[in-house]
Amino acid sequence: MPGSIMGTAVRRVEDPELIRGHATYVDNIVPPGTLHCVFVRSPLAHARLDTVDVAKAREAPGVVAVLTGDDMGGIPDHRPFMVLNDACARPLLARGKVRFVGDMVAAVIATTRAEAVDAAELVEIDYDPLEPVVDPEAALADGAPLQFEELGSNLAAGFRDPDDVRPLDDADVVVRARIVNQRLAVAPMEGNAVTAAPGGADEPYDMTVHVSTQMPHGLRGQVAAQWGWDTERVRVVAPHVGGGFGGKAGLAPEHAVVIEAARQLGRAVTWTETRSENLTAMPHGRGQVQYGELGLRRDGTIVGLRARVVGDSGAYAGFGGALTLGPTRNMAQGVYRIPEIAYDGAAVLTTTTPMGAFRGAGRPEAAAMVERLVDMAARELAMDPAELRRKNFLQPEEFPLTTRTGSLYDSGDYGHALDVALRESGYEALRHEQAQRRERGDRVALGIGLAVYVEVTAGGGGGEYGSVSVDADGGATVSVGTSAHGQGHATSFAMIVADRLGVPMEQVRFVQSDTAAVPRGGGTGGSRSLQLAGSSVLVAADTVLERAKQVVATALEADVDDITATDGGLGVAGVPDRALTWREIAAAADGQGVSLSEARDETQPGATYPFGAHVSVVEVDLDTGRVTPVRHVAVDDCGTVLNPTLVAGQQHGGLAQGISQALWEGFSYDADGNPTSGTFAAYLLPTAAEVPMYEASSTETPTPYNPLGAKGIGEAATIGSTPAVQNAVVDALAPLGVRHVDMPLTPDRVWRAIRDAEAGTPADPWTEPPAFFADLPVRGASADPEAAAVDV
Repeated sequence: MPGSIMGTAVRRVEDPELIRGHATYVDNIVPPGTLHCVFVRSPLAHARLDTVDVAKAREAPGVVAVLTGDDMGGIPDHRPFMVLNDACARPLLARGKVRFVGDMVAAVIATTRAEAVDAAELVEIDYDPLEPVVDPEAALADGAPLQFEELGSNLAAGFRDPDDVRPLDDADVVVRARIVNQRLAVAPMEGNAVTAAPGGADEPYDMTVHVSTQMPHGLRGQVAAQWGWDTERVRVVAPHVGGGFGGKAGLAPEHAVVIEAARQLGRAVTWTETRSENLTAMPHGRGQVQYGELGLRRDGTIVGLRARVVGDSGAYAGFGGALTLGPTRNMAQGVYRIPEIAYDGAAVLTTTTPMGAFRGAGRPEAAAMVERLVDMAARELAMDPAELRRKNFLQPEEFPLTTRTGSLYDSGDYGHALDVALRESGYEALRHEQAQRRERGDRVALGIGLAVYVEVTAGGGGGEYGSVSVDADGGATVSVGTSAHGQGHATSFAMIVADRLGVPMEQVRFVQSDTAAVPRGGGTGGSRSLQLAGSSVLVAADTVLERAKQVVATALEADVDDITATDGGLGVAGVPDRALTWREIAAAADGQGVSLSEARDETQPGATYPFGAHVSVVEVDLDTGRVTPVRHVAVDDCGTVLNPTLVAGQQHGGLAQGISQALWEGFSYDADGNPTSGTFAAYLLPTAAEVPMYEASSTETPTPYNPLGAKGIGEAATIGSTPAVQNAVVDALAPLGVRHVDMPLTPDRVWRAIRDAEAGTPADPWTEPPAFFADLPVRGASADPEAAAVDV
């Protein structure tokens, strides 16, 4: 098409609706007469339930029902959209035991939220406290309190490599570290929210669910399965969604209770979680303890990696524990040529909030481990960290390439991304400034951190629905099975249609996130949307274009090969007065009985592997331990760039979250399992005042797997930024003898590392792994980590 907009910076078409306050979130479209649900949650991390007395609450003003575990009838226990251990299913409302602070014990349904809150205070629960266990390593120690006594262990799942896999035997130098990738709260701007409305006998749906979710069709399937309804009798609508980041993947147990309450009462029921509920009950992310060992020759050549990783599953075997066994293992090779890898993994039950996914879902954890070890190796070998990385990079001509852990990398040019990042940051000048500060003995140290990463997007197989229709008014409608919550899908897909058909973007209507309007879809997760749904839209638009050309050729009695794009339609090449507008083409197609509508479910032969290089520059006050991020240079490669504005937006969001994990965020518990960071007063999220101005750019290495050449971008910057910042802080402290500091790099933690190093007793980054790794089953067909791969 003349004047293609593909690859250009186009403003987002969805923003005016949001900016003008016309957005429709679940909580502000609740119909009149809807009942309100409030949950009574456990204040204890681990206890037996003796009695749950709801008599007073049921008599309270406005109360319609109070439900407990005994009122759930024959409804099956809750299972997340990906099950780690089926023996650890969660009751919709607790029965027999509670297993974390925030576990749901009762649901109060009333005519107003205020009445439900008041009545919830009247529920009397008799708890018999049990010993909690909040540390995943302690949870596998002998005598640890068990979440599920019938399992005989807190091991939800795990495996180890055979003893004959010995990746460090030929190493001249081995660097080792115990690395903590701390637990994070997802903390989207909009928490969970759901309204369930039952249908009557003469209505098309048994249940209509408005819900803040990333995956409407997947949630519909879970609802249908849980209640035994025909899938087509369930409608799920996701209106505007205020952030997901993995925390809104699949049916939450709260959703299920609200749906069951609506079913039992025959009335619509709604629930929107409070911020404290969100922080303590929405599944958390990350949460790994990694014992990493990297072996090298004296010249810097990597010879092997040994990793033993503990994943915290939280209560009920939260599926986030499976990320340890799937994506973290799969991506453990990173961007390097590593001849041998041994990887043992354990997913462990603890009496804490169930673990799920958070932006990156297992891949940031792998990059953080590998990039810390590479930086430690550079220090040990007295090599520049950029030089050591470049020496060991996988090379562009080697792709496609299958890694030692079985990932099939499609394409990559890691050296180019690093070169651009070093150039854009002025790396040599930064090193010169750093040396000058050190010579002067400045008490504000400059740290420079590198990270080069690769990640996986659109994994798990399958395709995605996309359709394009030319409408009677000459505009077009694009429908997709993905579900946007801030990424700019409406803009991306409108650009594709405008490019292929020549229909102005403002005349492209966008349909998503309603199972009554879109027949199927995988939703949004794993940075899959553009490469899968975008490809479906592209192929559908091309198919519609070819049909439209035939329609115009017939109408104008011309050869179809002579039909070309004109301003606002199609016509005969070289004959300006022989053309039809799209409105006229739609009418002609109707008269000829030709459909200008096409739906596709495009697939690709495998996952794609975006990559990038980040440079972080920080200042560390050696007297207070305060870390100030000064600059952050991000070079992320997501294949062909459709819209640089959208890519930059995803980079900026990912950078904020990745830098924040390194410096500020961390969800913690006391020894009794009580959250100590359950409010924003204690769980530290940055504002624009804390983060530096981002210097984000892209390289483009197209994938051969889809016609757009696109890879995912939604999680990339999160993966690259965290280890870059951590490496920068350790780099600033390296002259003191500090070799590693765990995240978050709070002033107190950094100050203690400085104090110990200046006293001549720097902390040893290594401790021996727990003995339980030796008892894990040997990895094989029955414990295939590929089965644990997750896209969120």
